[in-house]
Amino acid sequence: MLIVLPPSETKAPGGSGPALDLAKLSFPSLNPIRADLIRELTSLSVDDTMATLKLSEKLRSEAEANHVLQSSATMPAIHRYTGVLYDALDAATLQDHSSIAIASALFGLVRAKDPIPHYRLSGSSKLDGRTMKSWWKSSIADALADEEFVLDLRSGTYQQLGKVAATTVRVEKDGKVVSHFNKHYKGQLARIISQESCSSTQDVVDAARAAGMDAQAESDVITLRV
Repeated sequence: MLIVLPPSETKAPGGSGPALDLAKLSFPSLNPIRADLIRELTSLSVDDTMATLKLSEKLRSEAEANHVLQSSATMPAIHRYTGVLYDALDAATLQDHSSIAIASALFGLVRAKDPIPHYRLSGSSKLDGRTMKSWWKSSIADALADEEFVLDLRSGTYQQLGKVAATTVRVEKDGKVVSHFNKHYKGQLARIISQESCSSTQDVVDAARAAGMDAQAESDVITLRV
């Protein structure tokens, strides 16, 4: 089983790990594209980065982080990403991260413990006039092709970077799709499922229900009612 999480725009600063080494990242087939993206991103000046990524002046530090991402300290990806989903996941208290992977525009896909630096690049960004979908083409989907069961919790933007046969999740309240708390409940579900041995959509539903969640499945789509 592999649980694929979306990244987050907000990231924890700093780190205590050595500088980025692509050879230490999971899914090595993605390294050529990772290297090209890093080369393109770090070739931009800070001001050009801000213009390219459409960052406001208050986010100048994000552009500066990109400029030194090859030499700055790293930390495990599961701790680098922050925000609503990752607060609900509460990775620091999980006993096992081995079933978790995180999608991203810069690295494509990494596992929870892969060491990554602070950076800024979103799935909707363009580099060298090309969309992230154009950069990644089929590479992310190919990297996931051999996984027997994937629980795909990525947002639509990141699913577009690498579509794969997977179980997906939507969150509903009173019959309507929830947007505001969507990430929170997906984080909770990821926390539950990461400590289980699930090999099917029904296994995920059963584990979610055992934890007190209202989960229903139709084909490969799980609906969480909140």
